[in-house]
Amino acid sequence: MSAPILSIIVLAAMFLLATVLPINMGALAFVGAFLLGAVFLGMDTDAILANFPGGLFLTLVGVTYLFAIAQNNGTIDLLISKAVRLVNNRVALIPWVMFVITAGITAVGALGPAAVAIMAPIALGFAAKYKINPLMMGMLVVHGAQAGSFSPIAVYGVIVNGLITDAGFAFSAMALFLTSLFFNLAIALVLFFVLGGRKLAASRAGRLAEQVAKARMSLSVGSRASDVDYKGTGSGTYGPRDPAGDGPSAPSPERFPQVMTILGLVALAVIALGFKVDVGFVSITIAVILALVSPKAQKGAVNKISWSTVLLICGMLTFVGVLEEAGTIDYVSNGVANLGAPLLAALLICYIGAVVSAFASSTAILAALIPLAIPFLDSGAVSAVGVVCALAIASTIVDVSPFSTNGALVLANAPEGTDKDRFYRQILAYGGLVVVAGPPLAWLTLVLPGWL
Repeated sequence: MSAPILSIIVLAAMFLLATVLPINMGALAFVGAFLLGAVFLGMDTDAILANFPGGLFLTLVGVTYLFAIAQNNGTIDLLISKAVRLVNNRVALIPWVMFVITAGITAVGALGPAAVAIMAPIALGFAAKYKINPLMMGMLVVHGAQAGSFSPIAVYGVIVNGLITDAGFAFSAMALFLTSLFFNLAIALVLFFVLGGRKLAASRAGRLAEQVAKARMSLSVGSRASDVDYKGTGSGTYGPRDPAGDGPSAPSPERFPQVMTILGLVALAVIALGFKVDVGFVSITIAVILALVSPKAQKGAVNKISWSTVLLICGMLTFVGVLEEAGTIDYVSNGVANLGAPLLAALLICYIGAVVSAFASSTAILAALIPLAIPFLDSGAVSAVGVVCALAIASTIVDVSPFSTNGALVLANAPEGTDKDRFYRQILAYGGLVVVAGPPLAWLTLVLPGWL
């Protein structure tokens, strides 16, 4: 059996085991890299470890550490409270507040499941109180998370841009970000109007900021079940109720750490994007500065680093490096290219990403499929930018599936009184629709125009 065929079998076995059993695919990938490299390819361990993505490891640790501190010191609570007040009690705008805040959280480096775990209980709590369709509210949170997830300093964006840059393609990081942003925004708009958003236009809500504070003070069952934890209201973001009855009183004076955190997030964007400084070093430097400013806020922050995701991504990329040594990437890409129909091949790749990602990790799919597609893209038959953007979108918008972490978080946070079986069927049906329609829509809008 040839090395490429054997490596494909190993890859398929990894995905199957990670889907059926509660085993981190990154751990399986490290084992697969060792067995495939050392046993079958005769590589020594130094050559295998040379594929370990040290820079990406630092980025993942740095941004998730920074975000954990922002949660602990109440900055996230403060931003949500301010944003909700901006809508002036308009119920129809609440779903869009949730969409925008979730997108902003992922755009500055938080992982999608962490952002959804924070926002889903708040959003669905509002949905129950103000008669908003829970499916619409929950899906806007998930699409918001995906809308921001390909920013140049977000985890998905760093992965995809790094892979394409290493392959030597001229690629626009902002094009990827904006494509995902507008694609998810368009889907959110359709959902909003189809699921009753227009009927909310005349409705008003009272004391929204107070409701946010109450919602954030209780941990959701869904976030605990998914191992994504968050604190309640940090270090005194909200004060006691005003005796006059107008909502919470003036915030606690301990705002300095929160101001510093907001400045730190702005500095991260400016330094990393404007001056092209490594995101990992910048984010962990800012996190350490914030930890020095407020030692209490950083307590437990290291434990909130998404180590399972770090293991997943680093393991997968190490395995992908061994795949390159085995010749698997050239083998698969040549097979796709030999179909004789570049457009059909691009659509096939998008469908593979969508179907597998609906049940497995989107991060792992991106790390595996993009390297497999690169030699095919190198032929110039189709737009590399268009195919990469389409593949990225097709592999992530399916995170609305109830079998993915984001979809499961929405289901787990269904408000009291909701028929969970019916809610599950609704999410499942919507997830199936996205899996079927998402890839061709991404292909039609991003790949086909470049070919024509």
